[in-house]
This record gives sequence, structure tokens and C-alpha cells, in this order.
Amino acid sequence: MIDVNVSLGPWPFRRFPGDTPSDLVARLKRRGVTQAWAGSFEGVFHRDTSAANARLAKACEIAGAGFLLPFGALNPAAPGWREDLRRCHEVHHMPGIRLHPNYHGYTLAEAPFPDLLRAARDRKMIVQLVLNMEDDRSQHPLMRIPALDPAPLPKALAAAPGVKLVVLNRMRAPAGDALAALARAGVHFDLAMIEGAGCAGDLMSVITPRRMLFGSHSPFQYFEAAVLKLKESAIAGEDEAAILSGNAQRLLQSE
Repeated sequence: MIDVNVSLGPWPFRRFPGDTPSDLVARLKRRGVTQAWAGSFEGVFHRDTSAANARLAKACEIAGAGFLLPFGALNPAAPGWREDLRRCHEVHHMPGIRLHPNYHGYTLAEAPFPDLLRAARDRKMIVQLVLNMEDDRSQHPLMRIPALDPAPLPKALAAAPGVKLVVLNRMRAPAGDALAALARAGVHFDLAMIEGAGCAGDLMSVITPRRMLFGSHSPFQYFEAAVLKLKESAIAGEDEAAILSGNAQRLLQSE
């Protein structure tokens, strides 16, 4: 099982079980996870993302070498983002990056975003795009962050054909035809924040199992919630294997 959506460190507004790297690794391994793609909560909030990425890489090496794969935070609206991308790739040997546009103050319609997609594609890196970090009903009253608007995403993808893009924490939009079109363009989606009875099966019927990845959003959300989404939709056999690990392995290995 490969969990493509975990984060290291403490969330600024409350503590979670498993918010230290060693504890998170132990909890994930007990639940059958063999690899986890890790961002950091520091990368969401700290202005110096380069330093946050260095700490993330070190934490992954110490707590889970070969188990935790670091995905560095990058802000294309900040000066020096190309150097940050180079460091993620060449210094820290990260397989990908994780983007938080709604926290870092840019939209998907702005010029730096497709530039970043092309730069990551040229380095054969995976790009994880986070639409939400938490339900707006639980946000701190002085820290209201709206969900990222994915509407400009198709145009940005057209400017960066071949990029390996994973959308994390989709709660509502995109949906329907827009969701299917993104899947046809090669976009993958995780399960962490989809909601409703049979939600995983509903998602699979729109985007096919080939575009679905197992993501728990641990430690922010309960790991078991992601597992139950597969079970209640009776997803099994080849489809389950693809979602749990096969699709993630293909992304890591694809050129």
C-alpha cells in the first residue's frame, strides 16, 4: 500500500496523534503501508520553503529512509522558485513537489503556475496540487482559507503537456464533465477528502481506477477513513490493487 498524502510536523492550530515523524511512520506501517509520500506542514506556512524542504528531507531520512518519500513545498509566486525546484530535485532527490496555491497567494490562472508545471515536467517530477487542507467549517476564525479554484487547470495543463499531476484533497469541485476531462488529460486524484456514501465508487465511475490513488491525509485525518471508502464501495481485485499501489508506482517509474 502506498499512501500518497501524508504530512510531517505539527499543525499550527491543534495537535494530532502521529504528528511526529517516527510516530507517523510506526502508525502507517502497522496499517500495512509500505511507502508514504510526505509533505510538511512547515511548507504550508513558512515563508522560507527552502529551509522547510531541507528539514523535510532530513526528517524523512532519519525517521523513514526508503519509506517516506519527501515532496517539497514550492511557491512559484516567490522569487527563486526555480532554484528551490533544483534543490528539491538535485540536492534532496525528491520525486516530486507539493503546491499550496491558496496558502501561498497565487491562482492557477497566473503565469508562474504553468511555468512551474513545465519545469517540473522537464525534470520528470510529480506535481501534487492541494485543493484544501481542512474543511472550512473547522478552520481557525482568523485563518479562513478558501478552497482552491481548479477551473483554470485545463488551460494550465495544455501549456505543460505530459506533466505528472496529482490533485490532493478534492472535496467538491471539479465534478462531472470537468472532472472526467482532467482524468482524460492524465490527472490523478487521491481519496482523502472525497465525501458521501459510496464516494470512492462514484469517483471511479467518472475517472476510472487508473486515475485514483490512495491518500489518507494523515495525520490530519484518520487513516482508517480512507480505507473504509474503498471497502464500502466494494472496490476489490485489480481495481483495488491499482488504487492502493499500482498507479503510484507507475507515476514514480514513468519517464
